[in-house]
Amino acid sequence: MTSQTPEKSPSRKQKLQEKQRRQLQVVDTVDKAEAKLRKAEAELAEAVAEAVEVFGSELGASDELDLPVTAIRRFLDIVEGAAGKAEDSDAAAEPVPARSPAKAEAKSGPKEAAEARDVLEPEPATV
Repeated sequence: MTSQTPEKSPSRKQKLQEKQRRQLQVVDTVDKAEAKLRKAEAELAEAVAEAVEVFGSELGASDELDLPVTAIRRFLDIVEGAAGKAEDSDAAAEPVPARSPAKAEAKSGPKEAAEARDVLEPEPATV
């Protein structure tokens, strides 16, 4: 004797479509979170640039904000990059200067991850 269920189980095609829908939803969520992160990072970079102006130097801002100088420079590079993009849109005919290999390397790989970690986890203050 077999038991009959009133509902038919989903077909293989339906299962695959549902899985794809969930995957796309996750990708959309990650894309939105990345956009928010970029916006927040840009705002933080602006604040750090203002702190450098207020405290007079990268070292002064580093001491007062309890951030490593490398993180301060990274944020300043972000601000300069944003300013460069704005200038590029104003003067599209001008060529864009090439980045030095050292700066390009600093923008990717483990160094960037370490700098981001430094920003999120400041070094403990010595007393």
